[in-house]
Order: sequence, then C-alpha cells, then structure tokens
Amino acid sequence: MSENSIPNDAIDLQKHDLYLNREFSLLEFNKRVLAQAKNETVPLLERLNYLCISCSNLDEFYEVRVASVIQMASIDPKALGSDGLTPHEQLEQIAIHAHELVDEQYRVLNEILIPKLNDQHIRFIRRKEWTEAQHKWLEAYFNNELMPILTPVGLDSAHPFPRILNKSLNFIISLTGKDAFGRNSGRAILQAPRALPRIIKLPAGETDSGSADFVFLSSVIHAFVEQLFNGMTVKGCYQFRVTRNSDFFVDDDAIDDLLLAVEGELAMRNYGDEVRLEIDANCPDETVDFLLGRFDMTRDRLFLVDGPVNLNRMQEINSLLDRPDLKFIPFKPSVPATLGRNKDFFAAIKRNDILLQHPYESFSPVVEFLRQAAVAPDVLAIKQTLYRTGADSPIVAALIKAARAGKEVTVVIELRARFDEKANIDLAAKLQEAAVHVVYGVVGYKTHAKMCLVLKREGKELRNYVHLGTGNYHPKTAQFYTDYGLFSSDKELGEDVRRVFAQLTSLGKVTRLNKLLQAPFTLHSGLLEKIEREIHNAQQGKPAKIIIKVNAVVEEVAIRSLYRASQAGVEIKLIVRGICCLRPGIPGVSENIEVRSIIGRFLEHARVYAFANGGNWEVFASSADLMNRNMFRRVEICFPIENKKLHNRILQDLEVYLNDNSQAWILNSDGGYHQATRTDDEPVIRAQSVLLQELQG
Repeated sequence: MSENSIPNDAIDLQKHDLYLNREFSLLEFNKRVLAQAKNETVPLLERLNYLCISCSNLDEFYEVRVASVIQMASIDPKALGSDGLTPHEQLEQIAIHAHELVDEQYRVLNEILIPKLNDQHIRFIRRKEWTEAQHKWLEAYFNNELMPILTPVGLDSAHPFPRILNKSLNFIISLTGKDAFGRNSGRAILQAPRALPRIIKLPAGETDSGSADFVFLSSVIHAFVEQLFNGMTVKGCYQFRVTRNSDFFVDDDAIDDLLLAVEGELAMRNYGDEVRLEIDANCPDETVDFLLGRFDMTRDRLFLVDGPVNLNRMQEINSLLDRPDLKFIPFKPSVPATLGRNKDFFAAIKRNDILLQHPYESFSPVVEFLRQAAVAPDVLAIKQTLYRTGADSPIVAALIKAARAGKEVTVVIELRARFDEKANIDLAAKLQEAAVHVVYGVVGYKTHAKMCLVLKREGKELRNYVHLGTGNYHPKTAQFYTDYGLFSSDKELGEDVRRVFAQLTSLGKVTRLNKLLQAPFTLHSGLLEKIEREIHNAQQGKPAKIIIKVNAVVEEVAIRSLYRASQAGVEIKLIVRGICCLRPGIPGVSENIEVRSIIGRFLEHARVYAFANGGNWEVFASSADLMNRNMFRRVEICFPIENKKLHNRILQDLEVYLNDNSQAWILNSDGGYHQATRTDDEPVIRAQSVLLQELQG
C-alpha cells in the first residue's frame, strides 16, 4: 500500500458516489438492446424486432419507473436516492438520456433499417409515393374498413377534450370552415381503435404492388381524414400518443378482498396520470403547446418524433412475412433422454435430480410432469404457484384435469403480476370453476416463487416430487427466456416446499427450512452470510470467489457486502442483464468486481448464486434478483443444486458467459458500458450459441 492510499476500513461504503442510479442504469440497458438493431451480424427482421423491443421497454420505463419518480418528487422532493440525487435531479437527467435514446431509435429506423429492408424488397410506401392503383385501393379500404368505426370528436363546449387511452394512437386535426350546425372550434381529436392494424399490407394483385409492400395506418388516415369532416377543410393532421402511470396501488392495510381491490384498480390503469407525450415532429408549435396544456405536461416529457408514434407495432411485420432468410435460424429444443417419450417421469426423477435449461431444452417435460400427475391414481395432491402463464396454458389444463379427477389441487395465483393482472383474474375464475383451491398468497407480499409440488403415495410412503424454477410457468416465454428448472424427489427439499405452500395458504409462524432460502425471511441474510464466508476464506488464504447471474443488482446492503468482499480480495463476477447500481473498478473498493451483461437472441432471465466456499463450490438457482423488492416484499425461493453433475454443469455455463467476447457488454465505473472485444487470434465466443449447440448435440 502506498503512503497516500486510503485503508479499506477508512472508506465509507455508503457514500453516494459509490452507487449508480437505478433509472439511468435501466436506460443503459435499453441502449444495449437498441445496439442489437444496429448489429450487422443479426438477421435484418430480428434487428427490426430489437428496435421495437427497445421502444416497448421505454414505454414501460415511463409507465412505471418515471411515474414513480414523479410521484416521489411530489411527495418528498428532497428525498435522496442511494446515488445522492433528488427526484427532480433524476427527472432532469432522465429527460436528457431518454431524448437521446428516442432520437437514436428513429435514426436507426429511418437511416438504417428502412433502407436495408427496401434492399430486401420490403417497403413502407409513403403517401407521396402511392401509385394510382394503390391510392384507389387504400381509399376503398378507408371507406369500407376504417371510416365506419372511426369517431372524430370536434372540440367545443358540448364536446370536451376526450379521455385519451394509455399508449393509444390519436390524431389532432386542424380545421377551417363550418359544419351543418354552424360550428367550428378549429380542432378535432380522432382516436384510432386498438383493434385496427397499425400496418397494412398492400395486396399485390389488386394494387400492382410488390409482395411485401406496406402502408402505415397513420398514412391512410392522414390521406383521407378530410372525408370525416364533410364540407370543411383540413389544415393539418398530426399523430400523438400519451403514456400514463400504469403502476397501480393497492392499500394492503385497508382491503377486505384483494380480488375486488385489484379489479377496481385495473379499471383505472388506462387513465392514470400522464407521464409522457409523443407528437409528430411536423406538428406546429401552437398545436404542440395546446396538447401540452391539455395534459399539463412540460417540454421535458415531450418527444417530437420523425415517424410512427408507436414503433412497437412494427413487430407485426415479422408475422406478416415469410422470410426465414431474414430471421434467426429456427431450432427444436431438446428433451433429456431420461424424460423422453413414454417415460415414467416420477421414476426418472426418483432416480436422480433432473435439470432443464430453457429455451435450449424444451419446456414440454414440465407440462408432461403435470399431465402425468393429473392422471396417476396414486397422486393425491398438487400444489402450484402461478405468476404469468399465458392464455390457454397447458399447465392450467393439466391442473383442471387433476381437480376433475378428484385430486386435491391448490394454486397460489399472484393477482398483482404487473400487466398480467386481468389474465390472472380470469385464470383464477377458470380454476375455481373446476373446483381448484385458489388463493392469492399473502397480503402485502407478491408471490414470485416458481414451484410445483406433487404428493404421491408409493406403498406405505408419501413422497414429494417438486419442480422449482427461475422463470414462469409459461410455455411461450420459455421459448426465448433463458431459465433453469429442477425436478427433484429429495425428501428435505420436498418438505421445504410443502412448508412454503403452507405459509402461503394458511396461517402460522415461520418454520425452519432444511435447504431452501426463502424471502422475505432467510434469503437476504443467507446470501449475506455466504458473502461473509467468502471474505473470511480470502483472509485465510483459501479459494474465494463469487459468481452471480441475475437480472438486476440494486439492494444496497448486498452491494456493500460485495464491496467488502472485493476489498478482502474475493474475485467477484456479476452477470447482470439489466439494472446494476454497483460501480465496478473503484480503487480501494471494487477493483476485484467485473460486471457484464449478455444481450443476444434470448432474454437472459435465470438467477444463479455461486460461492467458491473454500474450493467446495455451492450453487443455488433462484426466482429472485438482488433487489429490495425481491428480498423483502416478495415470497421468493432460492434452491441448492446438489447433484454434482448438475452443479458442475451450471458452473460450466457460467464460465461460458464469462468468456463471451461477442454479445457481452462490460460495465464501466461511470455507469456506461463497452462491448467485450477479442484479439484477432481469439475465437468468437457467443455464450447463447455455445449453449444452444451443446444442448442440441
């Protein structure tokens, strides 16, 4: 140590400059997603898809995160985040970064993707480029398909400014002249029903168009909007879209019925407070100011855009085009031989724990596990948590079949799974109709744990079979989310799962668990203890290393523990898809910490906590990220991977991610990211491609 260096114990680990802002970190993630739209190695239609994902992410960012900062600015304007910024200071910086991001999104669309799509004979035809045949067909389309369901609202004392639905496509229209009643306020609002397609494919035969020529709905409305205002003149027609606060609040202390409370809040979601306004960049200042005034918004939350106000809807192109040459090469997920066709899953699981890694390995064994449980005469009971399942879920079908077969079926449904609330309310009703016992977990805590328990009679013994996962019981998202799922008949693990279900469905004190770490009780303290053990081992000269793979690192106490571990010489590797509030590479604090993010074909979603433990590695998979809400405000589980073969397999997977030199982004101390690089003589390593090849082989 030099004479000018600061001893580790003299550094205040709570200093604001040791923490990155959560909201800025989320915007950085969105930049990494957008970078995939510029990546020449990604198929063209997939690049368009990444652009749409970045826009969808930004929508949710404003609906939830910015909305909460705005509320905090109103409630406690002097409150300081872990990085020392007040809510108003955060909003100022968010506006700067978000505007830069949106400008880049439209630049990528207009200057990169549209020209490249045009080169592939996929064209978005502008109004000024329509041929006579196209104009004629589109006018007929407007008259027959659009005009009957469009309802323009002229603004006057009898027609106040309408309530604008969250994220809907709208037009503000400037008019001159008078109608049949002698009225003209000069403005009208037209809301485009959500049922209308935002992109219209031109029929080649009827319009002499190419096989992949498209027109935006907004262009069609602009072209023929005057037909909605007979005898008047349209001076201008401009798109706009409003984003609203969509994170509803349920007062857990003041409710008698959670279902009714959620239903009541859900009805208001589309009309929450305005948090962002997007308007066509050609809109005159006078009209812009009029809209800003109507929505009581300042210009920092105004976005003037050069293109469609909702780029997300361009994802429709993927389903409208049969161009496999411009998409990712399809693959068929594999199924472990032990769970192949006509196998007795219970016998296979009884022999050995079985690990699935989605999407490389199929989700179908999870469905088959429940199907076999539903019809097996010696299965007495099934208990299941459901957070997100999707429409017409085969998981739900199996649970209903089991209930109708007379088995005791209990399902814990989380009603407050954000943006899936309506689907989960409908799901609860569907299950209850089939005599499934449905509960909604514990008031005040979201049930985010992913677990299934099957109780089976085998001779004189009752045996528990469990499936534990890092992701949702959703067959569709399992096709593009990376997650682990574990089947086990381990007695102690099964008993732990049974006890957690008892907590969720009944009343009682916290019971001691054998192997599981559980939030909000033992998960946080358990992880901190394991970090402390690594610190002690490093001080004793024993092998000391931590590898954590999660979606977010936010919780401050855990971050301080990781800083202390780094100071003690513990090697720390964090694989964090999205938000990371920890600053790596700070002298005297975090030189031994590397943070990387993998952005690729699949959404990295698995959570893994691995500790060297003096050379006897411990590996845990979990439903929980390293966030305050996961540690303290949710029911989560963290389960050990004890089978040596499976344990080593996960450690090998983590090494693949740590060696990725193509799709990895490395976090800098200032909060920015740079892409991992390789020397000319190093092979290209894409973690997802490596795992796909290994598990397909």
